[in-house]
Amino acid sequence: MIKFYYNTAPNPMKVALCLEEMGLPYEAIPLDTRKGEQHAPAYLKINPNAKAPSITDDGKPVFDSNGILLYLAEKTGQFKPKPADMGEAMSWMMFIASGIGPFSGQAVHFNRFAPAGNDYGKSRYTFEAQRHWHILNDHLAGRDWLAGNSYSVVDMAAWGWERIAAFVLGQEEFDKLTNVKRHLAAINARPAAARAEAIKDRHTFKQEMDEEAKNHMFRHLAR
Repeated sequence: MIKFYYNTAPNPMKVALCLEEMGLPYEAIPLDTRKGEQHAPAYLKINPNAKAPSITDDGKPVFDSNGILLYLAEKTGQFKPKPADMGEAMSWMMFIASGIGPFSGQAVHFNRFAPAGNDYGKSRYTFEAQRHWHILNDHLAGRDWLAGNSYSVVDMAAWGWERIAAFVLGQEEFDKLTNVKRHLAAINARPAAARAEAIKDRHTFKQEMDEEAKNHMFRHLAR
């Protein structure tokens, strides 16, 4: 059975959606990053990068959310982009992994958690987050899915971040992304999305972003 190490951040949620869409049996194991559980030696053997999510499949570890999606698509043959769409699919999968995710995360960090006096960081990452989201929005104009004409793991990868795009960008900016909002609504209408969202009710995670949580999540503070 697959063991799924998760919390409710964007990257674990895309894997939750994938597991539910594929109907794969799995054990959900909470990883509370605000308590520092990602740094436990046993977990580092699964994911040396100390992040969520990770899975083990018959004891074999797979980490990095988009890597997990691609692994599961290859393993099951489900929601795998068609061969003719593979170049487009891989391009957008990597765009999400290297652009949407990191710049959205940094925009949240500098705007909500960094100490005062980081105007350069706020300006840079707010701009880059907006730029990446508008690229995604433009690509979705006149089309239902990110790669070809079929719903695939590429769309699941985007959904994980689309769920919190208003938090990243602010509601006014998010409202400009009409194609992203349509894409998000289409995935939210799928029964698997509701099941994935319900994973948050299985376990309780620390909510306070206190000094202890910051030291666990922002490791440069603990040096």
